[in-house]
Formats: sequence, C-alpha cells, structure tokens
Amino acid sequence: MSLRTVRVCELIKRELGTIVGREMKFEAPLVSVRAVDITPDLKNAHVFISAIGTKWQKEQAITALEGNRQHLQHELSRRVILKYTPHLHFQLDESIERGTRVLNLLDEIAPTLTDDDFEEGADEAEGDPRQP
Repeated sequence: MSLRTVRVCELIKRELGTIVGREMKFEAPLVSVRAVDITPDLKNAHVFISAIGTKWQKEQAITALEGNRQHLQHELSRRVILKYTPHLHFQLDESIERGTRVLNLLDEIAPTLTDDDFEEGADEAEGDPRQP
C-alpha cells in the first residue's frame, strides 16, 4: 500500500468517525470507525465499524449506516477533497470480540501460577552451567 493510500485511509477514517459520532444516533451504546481500507483507484472504501452491544444492536448500526450512506458520502466529499469521493461499504469489525474471546480461552487453559513459581524458574536459570 502506497503512502498516499495510507494517508487517505487515515483521513477518511478520522473524518467519517467525526461525522458518524456527531450526526448519527444508534441503539448500540458505542459505535466507532475502526479502520478504512480503500482500493488503489480511490473509488471504493471498505469501512470497518466496531459496535458494542447485542447482536441486534450491531446489525441495526450497520443497517443505519448503509441507509445513510449517500448522506455520509456527501458530507465526506465536503470535508475531504479528492477527485472521486469513494463509494462506502460498511462492514462490522468483530476483532475486539474475537481477541477478548481468545484471551478468555487462554485464561481458562493456563494453569494458575503464583509469584513463587516465577522466582523458582529464575533461580534455576542462574544455576544453569551453560550460562556464563
């Protein structure tokens, strides 16, 4: 990805986040723009949305964004000057939930270690003959 493409993605993310935060209301308690991925010709942008709430609230947030896509594109074109205003495609970003689930699973399978276990491991490393 070229430097220009990265800069355009960050600019669109910032401006679209501001527009969504100020002008739209959702059932979900928190809706934010997590990332923007734009095609090299700058005509299509995939906007990844993070929503906190129930599955229905998340779906409602994406539906509301898709329903207001033209207005959002118009506002974006007023704030970001490009030859073409990209066509916005909204997608739900569930990476935070997946990461939380993985951390919870790791906590479940990891044995409970105490501070003494870590200190014993440090003492054994000091007595290793291979260590100088």
